[in-house]
Amino acid sequence: METISNGNGGVRNRHVAVFAFPFASHPQLLLTLVQRLAAATPTVVFSFFSTERTNRGLFSERGCDNILRYDVSDGLPEGYVLPGKLHEDINYFLAVAEKEFKRGVQVAEKDVGMKINCLVVDAFLWFSADLAEELKVPWVALWTAGACSLSAHIYTDLIREKYAELKGSAGLNDEIVDLIPGFTSIRLGDLPSGVILGDLDSPFATMPHRMGRTLTKATAVLINSFQELDPGLTKNLSSMCNNFLNIGPFNLVSSPSKQDEFSCITWLDNQKPGSVAYISFGTKFSPPPHELVALAEALEATKTPFLWSINKDSERHFPLGFLETTTANGLGKIVPWAPQVQVLEHVAIGVFVTHSGWNSVLESIGAGVPMICRPFIGDQPINTWMVERVWGIGVRIEGGNFTKLGTCHALEQVLSADASSKGRKERIGALKDHAHKAVGPNGSSIQNFNTLVGVVTGATL
Repeated sequence: METISNGNGGVRNRHVAVFAFPFASHPQLLLTLVQRLAAATPTVVFSFFSTERTNRGLFSERGCDNILRYDVSDGLPEGYVLPGKLHEDINYFLAVAEKEFKRGVQVAEKDVGMKINCLVVDAFLWFSADLAEELKVPWVALWTAGACSLSAHIYTDLIREKYAELKGSAGLNDEIVDLIPGFTSIRLGDLPSGVILGDLDSPFATMPHRMGRTLTKATAVLINSFQELDPGLTKNLSSMCNNFLNIGPFNLVSSPSKQDEFSCITWLDNQKPGSVAYISFGTKFSPPPHELVALAEALEATKTPFLWSINKDSERHFPLGFLETTTANGLGKIVPWAPQVQVLEHVAIGVFVTHSGWNSVLESIGAGVPMICRPFIGDQPINTWMVERVWGIGVRIEGGNFTKLGTCHALEQVLSADASSKGRKERIGALKDHAHKAVGPNGSSIQNFNTLVGVVTGATL
């Protein structure tokens, strides 16, 4: 067995290559996992590969402890400025990714002085299965979203085959029974982008399709969730994949930012328990101007206290005087950024108005806060389906878009003291307990993580 000194008197005896998908929250989530693994396996060195731009945001220097940073090309021609076309940056990256990661492995092996023993990759990078086979090492794939969307991608061929038969009689709003194993029913329009909707031949749609066909080859498939959330889906995916391991929620095993530069927590301290609507659509999404107006008008009409995290540019779409009036009368606080985990955990929060990104859904469950969902793209619609129809812990905004009347109704539904609202709070409270137990001593996610450590170190192979 190869060994090298770690520079601190210890010995490194394994070398793991980590391939990131350098978009949205994917790299940060993968690094969170690697940091946990690095802490648990001090004799393993991890070479983390992503684009220079992404790595710059993740690392303050070349690397730290037993995690080393390596940059790969983003595929953009030198000096090229992206015109803002959807997924164009992803398409450029995918065109060079396989070649770049292979090159990077050779550089890291020479640099570290040790051959790669294992690949830990973002599941989107399906082609890395071939490299793992070539290197004769375990291939570990991380799916950063939920079991619901992963199931849709694994069963894409089946769905497309069935949908072809249903096309004449079923529209996107129709519920289809027994379309995906583990689902009692699903709405066609809520399937993730690229399954049956959009340009199915685009690189962005091909990527998850190829991934779904390839994941059954993986030594282990990791998911940022906990098995008590989706027992039926977990059972089915476990029958399809080797070592299907729920190892989350990540937000409960990593330290959230304590920064609160806009005094969100101080403001919440002065609000009544369970009264505040926290509003955030992440960093990449924002409703169109007319929906922002409708949401603002609904907050005023219902006199709902609110904390709204929104970029400065979007504030210009607010109704005339909304910003000044709600700030002056103490009804609301508008900030460009909020410490979301801390905010959701605050006793004043009664509802989370969200785009239903998977991280946001998990953070809401971890804090026991019901949701009002306005999904946009990707896995957000199927996450919304789960929130409303499967787990019963939130509602979808009527018609899929914010209107004043529909938003007033949603706020009243979730924040009222009636039986249905109490039921939602009880159900999400139960899921919160399951989530915290999963990452507690001897919890299911901790046991699964220990299994992963055995795979990465070679102890269970």
